[in-house]
Amino acid sequence: MNALHARRAGRVKLTTAFQSPPEPRTIGSHLRGKQLMAGNFLIGGNLVKAPLQSIWAVRAPDLAFARAVHGFGWLDDLAAFGTSAARARAQDWCLEWIARFGTGTGPGWVPDLTGRRLIRLISQGQFLLAGPDSAANAAFFASLAQQVLFLSRRWHVAPAGLPRFEALVGLIIAGLGLHGMEAMVAPATTALAQECTFQIDVEGGIATRNPEELLEVFTLLTWAASSLAEAGWMPPRDHLAAIERIAPTLRALRHADGGLARFHGGGRGAAGRLDQALAASGVRAAANTGLAMGYARLSEGRTSVIVDASPPPNGTASAQAHASTLAFELTSGRRPLIVSCGSGAPFGPDWGRAGRATASHSTLAIEGFSSSRLAPTRRIGGLNAEMLVDLPGKVNAQRATGPQGISLIAGHDGYLATHGLTHVRRLHLSFDGRALTGEDTLGAMTEADRKLFDRVVQRSGKPGVRYRIRFHLHPDVDAALDMGGAAVSLALKSGEVWVFRAHGGILISLESSVYLEKNRLEPRGTKQIVLMADVIDYASQVSWTLAKAHATPQGLRDLEPDARQGLD
Repeated sequence: MNALHARRAGRVKLTTAFQSPPEPRTIGSHLRGKQLMAGNFLIGGNLVKAPLQSIWAVRAPDLAFARAVHGFGWLDDLAAFGTSAARARAQDWCLEWIARFGTGTGPGWVPDLTGRRLIRLISQGQFLLAGPDSAANAAFFASLAQQVLFLSRRWHVAPAGLPRFEALVGLIIAGLGLHGMEAMVAPATTALAQECTFQIDVEGGIATRNPEELLEVFTLLTWAASSLAEAGWMPPRDHLAAIERIAPTLRALRHADGGLARFHGGGRGAAGRLDQALAASGVRAAANTGLAMGYARLSEGRTSVIVDASPPPNGTASAQAHASTLAFELTSGRRPLIVSCGSGAPFGPDWGRAGRATASHSTLAIEGFSSSRLAPTRRIGGLNAEMLVDLPGKVNAQRATGPQGISLIAGHDGYLATHGLTHVRRLHLSFDGRALTGEDTLGAMTEADRKLFDRVVQRSGKPGVRYRIRFHLHPDVDAALDMGGAAVSLALKSGEVWVFRAHGGILISLESSVYLEKNRLEPRGTKQIVLMADVIDYASQVSWTLAKAHATPQGLRDLEPDARQGLD
């Protein structure tokens, strides 16, 4: 049906032009633009080297690559590179897309990619139209008109959430920016306001609980609101209210270094992107002090701790969700210290599954089990997806603030049905942010739980149930066992040194781990601290501390380059 409507839209001969010289809404990467000019296509987690080929002649290694190419994100990168050769390359590739796919063929004729593509084609319009002849200009504007008409008829079939927001915001920006398309603005604006009511909950969160996806939605909504206001339109109240709800939630999900917490498929975001979006929104509300989209934030001094303190998403919203309940991340100043492994999806299905497991997060996991499980593959929105099932039924969290710092006590029953066990985690961040103390308890709480636990132990033939508590480290952390294996010293590039200790004779091991991040060709090697214990008599408790070394001053001048200043 999308292809049919694309062909029908192409038969309607519409002429259009820019209402006024457009301004870029999106910012690309100079380094990625330079790589594109060299014929190195680093897109969707894949690197394809084809120095003599057009981007449309490159064989897509997977659907993620193809979707990214048809979303025209590369146009921002060529514009950021900014040379006359880059402009000529962008013009050629845009005209070639029209010639190859303008009849409705290819994977790009879906509402979300069309909205994404329109935003870039219009916002980079001055970059693209400087120089081409009148025939090229006519083909460019005819294609824009076709895409707008297609989007006006098909936005409603985009999956709820980010894809539908992309479709509607693209339609609004096109309606405002192009002559003859003004009639598209009012219905799209009304529909966007309705989606804000349906998709953004009262606490400013979205169903997927993906922080980076929430940032993308927030950015789109602020773009649409500013575009409407600049054109003399009043954005609907529900639209503006959604922006006001999201802003404090994003502030709560912001680590001390300005990056986002990496949970449920999301990354840290491009450097500065979050702060730029918050500043552009004009919303000055402080961060939520309660749960923000299900996350608890503990922040003192230069230290931020963000904890996944709610059940994972369910249903179709869990297609990229992780079994990360009660996992946390810790950042000190500009340096991430404790992290989640991240989304392995860009590295293939095996890495995608591995990244979603509880063992890939900084929390407790029973050996061989995750706190939620993956269901068989289903087709969702044209893509294969494995949703989470057997989620924790109850996740409780209580945060308290006192003169000695901030505390959190949280628990979940994700192992109740399989082992009769409940996980309870206590965290306390000192008032100066120099020490995080933790206590993890795994126990059978009721008589029924103990009977199930006994049956599990009897079937296994082992004396108890083994579990591990993991603390995944950022790759820039230099970790070494210390004090005869009783502690781990963690040196950051800032010069800070943190020391991890476990109490009660628990064995500490330092093992290999991976750090999964977008725009890299393969996972980065790193380390993880692992504590191993067994539940023997219905309960087991492990206490640990993570504190700055006494010799580490309260304030340091961190002059080392940020590792995130790469191709992301």
